[in-house]
Amino acid sequence: MKNKIFHSRRLRQVISLWTQNRVWGRLVQSSVFLLLALLTSGCEPEQLYPQSLDYDLEIPKGFPPMIIPDDNALTSSRVELGKLLFHDPVLSRDYTISCESCHHQVNSFAEPRALSSGVGGRNGFRNAQALINLGWNHTFFRDGGVRTLELQVLAPIADHNEMDFTLREAVERLKDIPGYVQLARLAYGRPMDPFVITRAIAAYERTLISGNSPYDQYAFQGDSSALSPAEKRGMNLFYSPATSCSECHSGFNFTKFDFENNGLYTIFADTGRARVTLNPLDRGFFNVPTLRNIEVTGPYMHDGSVT
Repeated sequence: MKNKIFHSRRLRQVISLWTQNRVWGRLVQSSVFLLLALLTSGCEPEQLYPQSLDYDLEIPKGFPPMIIPDDNALTSSRVELGKLLFHDPVLSRDYTISCESCHHQVNSFAEPRALSSGVGGRNGFRNAQALINLGWNHTFFRDGGVRTLELQVLAPIADHNEMDFTLREAVERLKDIPGYVQLARLAYGRPMDPFVITRAIAAYERTLISGNSPYDQYAFQGDSSALSPAEKRGMNLFYSPATSCSECHSGFNFTKFDFENNGLYTIFADTGRARVTLNPLDRGFFNVPTLRNIEVTGPYMHDGSVT
């Protein structure tokens, strides 16, 4: 009961913030109050609730447009709902693990540990990757086993070593929290269900964008003074054939959006890409990660073995 009271108060505050300083704020407030009345009487509203104004997604200069699914266009309400779910341990079996538990904003939404701990203190088997700029990825996870950001949401919830829950149980739990029921209606015009959970978290994750580093200012924004002489020498070396760094880490996000075997290991406890493709030639291949914010995303490699 204590958890439900906490969620209800927090979510009411979010709804209140959404409806302030907007031209159509009174309409949304009226809809919320109507929904509360209907929930109290045990009835289900028949009409869809109004969307927030379109979310103002700022694409950094030098980045290509982000392709967003038609069924999950970004709105303020969807992003806020996803943010709440991302930071809420309610999606784990024992209320101890949230997405944020393994993806800290201060670490570019990675974690400064080789392996993350999930429910019951169980360790995962791969290092938690940074979640920045996911909206431009074509595949997800180290082995590329998932092709959409929405489907990516499912795996951590169900994984025995992470949240150790089922989506069905998560939905039933969220249905018991009135605030989340209200926000599902506001954001997607439907009851809380798997569609809402996966879409909302994916919507929030698409807003985790990094693209204003000194390099960006130098390369894309025309500021020739953004890099120091030493940094410019390092950049030239990075792009030099002598190092071949840019063969894998290039473009606006410093990744080729593909898979490589960097030759560091001769024994593959984790078969990598082959785990998905079942092709022996893919053993030891993992996705090429972005190098953005690399200063704070260590330890490195798929198993966190390099510090």
